[in-house]
Amino acid sequence: MSKPFKKLHVAALSILVKSGAEIQLLPAGEFRARDGRPEKIGSWNCSAEIAKGVIALAAARQTPLVIDYEHQTLLSEKNGQPAPAAGWFKTLEWREGDGLYATDVEWTDKARAMIEAKEYLYLSPVFSFDPSTGAVLQINHAALTNVPALDGMAEVAVMSAYAHRFSDQPNHEEPDMDLLKKLLTAIGLAETTTETEALAAVAALKTKAEQSGALESQVAALKTANPDPAKFVSVETMNALQGQVAALSTKLNTQELDTVITDALTAGKLLPPQEAWARELGGKDMVSLKSYLANAVAIAPSKQQTDGKENGASTGDGKLSAEEQAVCKQMGLSEEAFLKTKATS
Repeated sequence: MSKPFKKLHVAALSILVKSGAEIQLLPAGEFRARDGRPEKIGSWNCSAEIAKGVIALAAARQTPLVIDYEHQTLLSEKNGQPAPAAGWFKTLEWREGDGLYATDVEWTDKARAMIEAKEYLYLSPVFSFDPSTGAVLQINHAALTNVPALDGMAEVAVMSAYAHRFSDQPNHEEPDMDLLKKLLTAIGLAETTTETEALAAVAALKTKAEQSGALESQVAALKTANPDPAKFVSVETMNALQGQVAALSTKLNTQELDTVITDALTAGKLLPPQEAWARELGGKDMVSLKSYLANAVAIAPSKQQTDGKENGASTGDGKLSAEEQAVCKQMGLSEEAFLKTKATS
């Protein structure tokens, strides 16, 4: 099990580099720099188990890690010079028996040209490590350099990187342990939580936060969307409601048709022989029936008798009266069709 949080040290060393999309950052197992570092422990070390925490820290970052020139990122505070990037990376991968790699390096055009021209041959990663065990804890950044193991410059890199992370703790003293304890308490962890456990907890919180954000987006979308009734009521209930609506609609249409025909008969725009025809038309197309009645000429009934029959009645020889002939003309019917309709009414 990993040890509880303690002070960190930072180191840098150099590895031969090519201009491809992946670079080796650390070797597998125990390793030392050519300048004799580390001084107070036997060696640095990185294994598959150790690399899990290092990879998790890199993956949790929002911004990629920088590769600069000659560790100018560390030196810029002192010399006031800019620290342009040579490249960027974020994704780390452990390769058993080989070491830790960055697999998504994006070189600048300038850096790629300089590497291919062999103006720069080495990569110098800057990493934090446990001073008591030498275990690598985190990759901080890296630099292009031509000085293997940062000969004559290593101490500057170590001091600057450490001072940048813990500016209130000079001379490599223990960082503020109260602050670490407060951070552990803030995320609900015990003060004795190990580094590996803490990193795993932070990764879990990050995942939970991302899932929570996705859930909130889904809820907001549901609030603004039009709900589908089929998802909230049973099919049987919907069918029953639709049947009731259809029955009510039919009843209303029948009542309207009765009213329209009654009014038309009263106004003389329909004669009794036309009622059956009007009902059939209105049942299919109420708009057409209303249109016909709106243009129909009202025929006032006459009480005068002609040969013992009312003026509007057909003659005994099967011929139509004058009023019936007028109706045929309005409706566009032949006399034979009118007589047939009249006989069945």
